Amino acid sequence: MCGRYTLKTPAAALAQQFELAELPDLAPRYNIAPTQQVAVVRAAEAGRSCELMGWGLIPAWAKDPAIGGKLINARSETAAEKPSFRSAMRQRRCLVLADGFYEWQAGSGKGKGKQPFYMTMDDERPFAMAGLWEAWPAPDGTSRHTCTILTTSANELLAPIHDRMPVILPPEEYTRWLDPGMRHAEALHDLLGPFPATAMRARPVQTLVNRVGNDGPELLAMQAN
Repeated sequence: MCGRYTLKTPAAALAQQFELAELPDLAPRYNIAPTQQVAVVRAAEAGRSCELMGWGLIPAWAKDPAIGGKLINARSETAAEKPSFRSAMRQRRCLVLADGFYEWQAGSGKGKGKQPFYMTMDDERPFAMAGLWEAWPAPDGTSRHTCTILTTSANELLAPIHDRMPVILPPEEYTRWLDPGMRHAEALHDLLGPFPATAMRARPVQTLVNRVGNDGPELLAMQAN
């Protein structure tokens, strides 16, 4: 799964990599958590747009928006079939911007807690996690935009830490993923596998990340042996 991640890359670099004319005001974030506002790129009439959405997808048919807290991730293997995700999988796909994410490895021994690890690209460049978005009609007449992150089986780097990882898209496939005219999930199946382990790095970090209120560069300090 993907339950916490970072986005600290300067806006100018994000705009260049993701071909964006404008970005919302993005402060460096070191511990992005579910239900918070996150930077999402989607297809627009002219190119791509970036906006903030709530992390935790609220289906358009949902009666209670609290369901979003349970839908922060969608399994890529079944998203096209699940009622919560299938409509978005057909026509509301997006890029969730990140430059690293955390995962926890179960402790090996009595009394030992989970060890957090921080995963990045090998050159620490920002990347896009495959996402889905929805517009939920709120009772006050407004439209609430929310998103979820697709997950897949772990690659060789992450497998000893956790059995799932976010779907990370190669830059040359951003346009295909975002294309609202691409309505058949089968045509996108090749994008939903694990990202190559050789292009990533993982390192243990301190348990400061366990607390959502902690959100500073000290979270990325390597855990001493």
